[in-house]
Amino acid sequence: MTNFSRRRFLAAGFLSGAVFLMDGCSLFGITTPIDTLRVMHRDLFPQAQKLGIETASYMSLVFNHSKISKSDKDFLKNGVKWLNEEAVKIYRSSYVKLSRNDRQNVLKNIAKTEWGESFIYDVMSYMFEAMLGDPIYGSNNKEAGWKWLAFEGGVPRPKEPFL
Repeated sequence: MTNFSRRRFLAAGFLSGAVFLMDGCSLFGITTPIDTLRVMHRDLFPQAQKLGIETASYMSLVFNHSKISKSDKDFLKNGVKWLNEEAVKIYRSSYVKLSRNDRQNVLKNIAKTEWGESFIYDVMSYMFEAMLGDPIYGSNNKEAGWKWLAFEGGVPRPKEPFL
């Protein structure tokens, strides 16, 4: 029997879950939330990728953390869906399939809306947590974010993730 915890099951469920993009009454395309967040993170802060920091994988921790409310998690999931719907509305393609310039235009468009501004703010907040948090959480690889800012991590360092 495989050792598969409830946490890993929930993470796999979200990360492999599909976002169905509709064009009127017909199915237009399918993408996954993690793919969208990965590209969005690169668009919002390309330096993270250059530093080797995988901010999108940090989102699996966010979606499984007991201290983050269901409404906050639902807003992030819906934001991914709405971002893709905006991309389909403007360019007839999912966000991840657009050129960098077209993705920037989609981000600029949604930033003009209340939900879009809040969504981008939330995503960036988690992205900076991933870049600047302790490497024990799996995203600030080799303390790259700390080194980039010439920052020394707090002492004492956690011995295990607080999840």
